[in-house]
Amino acid sequence: MVESKITSLQNIKVKQMVALQQKSAERRKQGVFVVEGLRELIHCQEAGYQIETLFICPSLMNASTLPSSLSDVTTFEVTPEVYEKIAYRGGTEGAMAIVHSRILRLKDLKLRKKPLLIVLESVEKPGNLGAIMRSADAAGADAVLVCDPLTDIYNPNLIRSSIGAIFNVPCVACSSEECVSFLKAKGIRILTAQLQDSKLYYDTDMTVGTAIIMGTESTGLTNVWREAADAHIRIPMLGRLDSLNVSVSAAILLYEAVRQRMMVEHNPPFI
Repeated sequence: MVESKITSLQNIKVKQMVALQQKSAERRKQGVFVVEGLRELIHCQEAGYQIETLFICPSLMNASTLPSSLSDVTTFEVTPEVYEKIAYRGGTEGAMAIVHSRILRLKDLKLRKKPLLIVLESVEKPGNLGAIMRSADAAGADAVLVCDPLTDIYNPNLIRSSIGAIFNVPCVACSSEECVSFLKAKGIRILTAQLQDSKLYYDTDMTVGTAIIMGTESTGLTNVWREAADAHIRIPMLGRLDSLNVSVSAAILLYEAVRQRMMVEHNPPFI
């Protein structure tokens, strides 16, 4: 239901949206974040997130394309100038919303018998984390655990690069120590991606409960993870560089786990 039309760049709701887009502290303080794009909004609502306020720009979208599930959300029409001011990116179909945040903890995770997890230690670039969320969704991972995070999981660039996967895959922020204790208690095998003292990733069994641990591209993993690992794995590098982008590496390792599990399901046990 459309409440009114916003035409002024000085409108209090415009200022709120800009602050939420730009400041993680403001998102934490208000307990909300911003979602842009119709596809992302649908994923968000289907995942059970509560949408507080919807903003639409009729000149950029056909209001009839909005799903009926959004019809009861408080809605404001905005001009193209206002939309350009509050939008983090272009090409978002003229729809964006303020959404209530969720705080998910390790104890809240519901894992299958042999879970597949991706663990990221101090990954600082929201675009990389968003891309990893997208790969985790595609590979059917149980969760993404972000240890000692340097970026807000509701960063608009993260949501954008995940194309809504952030709403489909459980994502928990915690310390590395908490995560190690959780994985050990659950009997989940810890595989650290590192160059030193490691073996090729496809020679490592990932058919059991598995957590793949990734560090930053600049410094790699800390000793907390190196010492907690059940195995160290690496991707062969045949050129002059010694590493891949962390999101590319995560995708390769996740799909190796998928490959091995499919072989177990359809063929004799993987060796």
